[in-house]
Amino acid sequence: MESGVFHSTYKEDMKLRPTPFMRLRLVVVLVAVVVFPFFANNYQLTLANQVGIAAIGAIGLNILTGFTGQISLGQGAFMAVGAYGSGLLVTRLGMPWWLTIPVAALIAAAVGAFFGLPSLRLKGLYLAIATLAAQQIISWAIIRSPLTGGVEALVVPSPTLFGVRINSDPNFYWIILFFLILTIFFAVNLFRTKIGRAFIAIRDQDIAAEVMGVNIFRYKVTAFAISSFIAGMSGALLAQYRGIVNYERFTIETSITFLAMIIVGGLGSVSGSIYGAILITLLPAILSNLGSALGASIPQMATLIPFIQKGAFGIIIILFLIFEPEGLAKIWRDIKDYFRLWPFSY
Repeated sequence: MESGVFHSTYKEDMKLRPTPFMRLRLVVVLVAVVVFPFFANNYQLTLANQVGIAAIGAIGLNILTGFTGQISLGQGAFMAVGAYGSGLLVTRLGMPWWLTIPVAALIAAAVGAFFGLPSLRLKGLYLAIATLAAQQIISWAIIRSPLTGGVEALVVPSPTLFGVRINSDPNFYWIILFFLILTIFFAVNLFRTKIGRAFIAIRDQDIAAEVMGVNIFRYKVTAFAISSFIAGMSGALLAQYRGIVNYERFTIETSITFLAMIIVGGLGSVSGSIYGAILITLLPAILSNLGSALGASIPQMATLIPFIQKGAFGIIIILFLIFEPEGLAKIWRDIKDYFRLWPFSY
């Protein structure tokens, strides 16, 4: 009886989905996400859209933190650059909404590369403080700039496609899904290239990577640029979806939330970014619905729910750091390995 996965050629070994079961599982997931909007209500579609946008941003942060080892507390700021960039390009320059998404992402990439310059000299906690400074500087610039409207919200015209408004929950679901699939495909293949392998080498041991000829500075700045590009794209999608941009959506709390997503999902894992985005995004909704269900028997529950949500957020992070530092991706990988090696799973 064959137990495990065996490859006899390099071509088989390099496949993204080398086994028939893995390909079948991918087909099942794709069918599920395509069929989902036809059976879901507006509330469920809203949550799905939030998860999709969060997953894109989490993948971007994981490229920087999980794969390259550069801690960042500025993800919310780079998303803000993408959101305001997309909104301003539409309202000020009259650019088509679909074109503002990649353009705003490029602007965010340039800003991220600039704030990534200190990464040559800083690492660990010091780099985290530097990215925290980027968060504060960008937030200050948004509030003070007359171009963005300051503390007033920036209203973005509803995007249309062939005369149909698409920022409704059912319509924009497909736009988010398209960009999410592109992001996943890009991220997965990135680490099969020279650039991706350089990122991983820097994460594992930057001095050894430099000795082997890896240009540390160039690849660190590239990692910041790629991560910020994806974060900016996530922010631009959020701006077009919500139709309104406010700096309060992109505070330090947002950056910490995205950091929690990749910690819970699994550092250095593209699929883990998605798992973490699903859990962290749906957790407040689940607790809120649970509080509403218990509201009749426990009248104080409505006032306790916000505190319970924050407490649960912290507890989940602590539990994963203690019991499973590699996150949900490692749990899922252990389950798959158990059944792949069965009946010789020991």
